[in-house]
Amino acid sequence: MIQKRTVGILGAGKVGMAAAYGMFNADTVSEMILVDKDEQRAEGEAMDLMHGASLAEPVTVRSGSFASLGSSQLVVVSAGTGRKPGETRLDLLNRNVAIFREIVAELDRHAPNAILVVATNPVDIITHVIQQLSQRPRSRVIGTGTMLDTSRFRALLGQHYGVDPRSVHAYILGEHGDSEVPIWSNASIGGLRLRERPVLGKSFDEGAMNALFERVRFAGREVIARKGFTSSAIGIVIQHLCETILDDQRTVLTVSVPFEGEYGIEGVCMSLPCVVGQNGIEGRIVATLSDEETVAMRHSASVIKESMQGISLA
Repeated sequence: MIQKRTVGILGAGKVGMAAAYGMFNADTVSEMILVDKDEQRAEGEAMDLMHGASLAEPVTVRSGSFASLGSSQLVVVSAGTGRKPGETRLDLLNRNVAIFREIVAELDRHAPNAILVVATNPVDIITHVIQQLSQRPRSRVIGTGTMLDTSRFRALLGQHYGVDPRSVHAYILGEHGDSEVPIWSNASIGGLRLRERPVLGKSFDEGAMNALFERVRFAGREVIARKGFTSSAIGIVIQHLCETILDDQRTVLTVSVPFEGEYGIEGVCMSLPCVVGQNGIEGRIVATLSDEETVAMRHSASVIKESMQGISLA
């Protein structure tokens, strides 16, 4: 018997639909259920995708409600609300917390066994909020974290060294945001650490590498400045994360998880290399970092904690 692979997508906006489009074309799922407070939009998006069904692998896309998500192995959470004029960041966070309190209650009621893939920004804080509000194990609530930042990092390093980015082993950890941390001490190509010796005829140039990281760190705002939003790459990230879980690949990915003392950090969600499989987070890799990188990780945690001050989960 072929197992049905059902994914719910909560939020049929630009990010949710980029993820849906990616999964539709990559043969990731057999069924997708789109849920949005704007029911007509969700229905229209489902219809639009299904009009291409004759040119894709067999897949069904339909709109639905929370009650439709009971058979979902995964639910992608890309819902949320933007900042209103004159509203502070904390006001926005508390308003999103109120929204997610209702969302999580519905998900716990109708899809208690589904793994939640969180893509709503600020993703580290929203992942923390959902983990606090949900009754499901924390290992089954996964933020996309720095997967996109790590992909950007490897892509630019691949360009610099003239190799396929898939041959680059390098991570961005910590916050998905300005305090994110490039892990240069372990970055390598073909088993050669970039900082220790020349690779493909190129020595590690501190200035060039710092400039490259700045391009990674501010890539999102550069895209937004040109097209108004980001969607395509994060859609690919979500598709890859969902496929990793559904296929039980046990792949190491930089996802947002609650820290439990790693690098002296607790009480915050941010990115760490984790083994991801059919049960969600199935292992963590705590690599030895340089003193400078450890300090940067702790700073990243403090930035997130400061942003969470004043949030009410009661």
